[in-house]
Amino acid sequence: MRAELHRFFRAARGAGVRVSPAESIDAMRAVADLGFTDRELLRDALLLTLAKSQDEKQALADCFDLFFSHAGLPSAQDNDNQALEADEAASPDAAAEPAAAAGAPGNAGAGGAGAMSQGLGELSAMLLSQDRNALAAALANAASAASLPEIRYFTQRGLYSKRILDALGVERLRDDLSRLTTSHPADAERLASALDGLRDNVRDRVSQALLLYGREEAENLRHEILRNAPLARLDRRQVEEMQLLIRAIARRLRERYSKPRKRQRRGHLDVRKTLRRNAAWGGVPFLTAWKRRHRDRPQIVALCDVSGSVAQVSDFFLLLIHSLHEVVDEVRSFAFSGHLIEVSDILERQEPAAAMAEIMSQVGFGSSDYGRSLQDFEKGWLSIVTPKTTVIILGDARTNKLEPRADIVRRIGERAKRLVWLNPEGRMAWGWGDSEMPRYAPFCNLVRQCASAKQLERAVSDIVGAYQ
Repeated sequence: MRAELHRFFRAARGAGVRVSPAESIDAMRAVADLGFTDRELLRDALLLTLAKSQDEKQALADCFDLFFSHAGLPSAQDNDNQALEADEAASPDAAAEPAAAAGAPGNAGAGGAGAMSQGLGELSAMLLSQDRNALAAALANAASAASLPEIRYFTQRGLYSKRILDALGVERLRDDLSRLTTSHPADAERLASALDGLRDNVRDRVSQALLLYGREEAENLRHEILRNAPLARLDRRQVEEMQLLIRAIARRLRERYSKPRKRQRRGHLDVRKTLRRNAAWGGVPFLTAWKRRHRDRPQIVALCDVSGSVAQVSDFFLLLIHSLHEVVDEVRSFAFSGHLIEVSDILERQEPAAAMAEIMSQVGFGSSDYGRSLQDFEKGWLSIVTPKTTVIILGDARTNKLEPRADIVRRIGERAKRLVWLNPEGRMAWGWGDSEMPRYAPFCNLVRQCASAKQLERAVSDIVGAYQ
């Protein structure tokens, strides 16, 4: 049962329940104390030790019901029925019932003995005798032999169904069916019907296993496809999924870069500090000091083009920047199309969806005017750009044939620590039509295409990681 619990933990993770190693140990200890005899008690124990919210509790309950539907765990009702049967078996009249049942026509035991007397295989005998307990045990053993918990993709359903049937002995059953067709046609018809039912049962079991164990892999595959999808071409359903994915990316970046730095205990020895620190011991270096390079935490100024052509990409970018506030000491966000406004307060005081709606209502979906927007930034906020600041501009650099004001970009680059331009268009489009990217690029420290969530994550990770 230990291995069964480990498989359940994996299925729970696939259902969206975060199960840490410590929580799985607590759950196994609780189950060891309570045992497996009561399904409801086992269910409650797992919910109490693993679920951390109402959503996780519901997901875990559904996962438990699906996972243990074939496990044969008795419920409290089953235990009461077993106790009642035990009391009935102890009565004086109970001894006569088995003998009468054994002589009854169509009895399972008699059917099994008849099948074995015909020289049939074990699987054929179980099917003809309708021995449900033996069939359930044989199916569980065959699923284990076929490594059913390793299923990951829906394309593997036929493969695992064949493996389970082979482990059950379906080849011998086909031979038995051929012999019975000529000698006992009625039994052959019953066996063929039972084989069809067995195949349905195997398919159901494989589908259940795919739902349990393939859910996490399918989610990962869908996320990987979504991570590489062009942000500007997502439909409404994908936009909602992408917002969740962007939040997961931000959480991952926070975990990576917001950990407290440990005191450095190796590197280059700082001789002067070491001698001063050990003056009380006559210069004997009991305590050492090491040279460490001071690293500033990032200060970011983000300028996002929210004109119609790149508005959706900017939404995701602003969401990601806003989610990094735990990592970034100071982040100032601006949005522009025909003119530029600061949106830092909007992002901080509102939920993401409401914030994006307000930003777009104020400045979004207009015709982009990079020259005027850069001029607005220079007049109002150029002073916030310091040698510690990384300035990130997200936009396609399409100016609608208006004055690009590349001189302002040059002055921003001279004042900032780094100037990074993220362009959602492919490099082949830079410089064509009204694109002024070749005029802006020489004043930037880094110019990168950023058309997908994966490219966006990599770019922001590189920017924040440069301070570590």
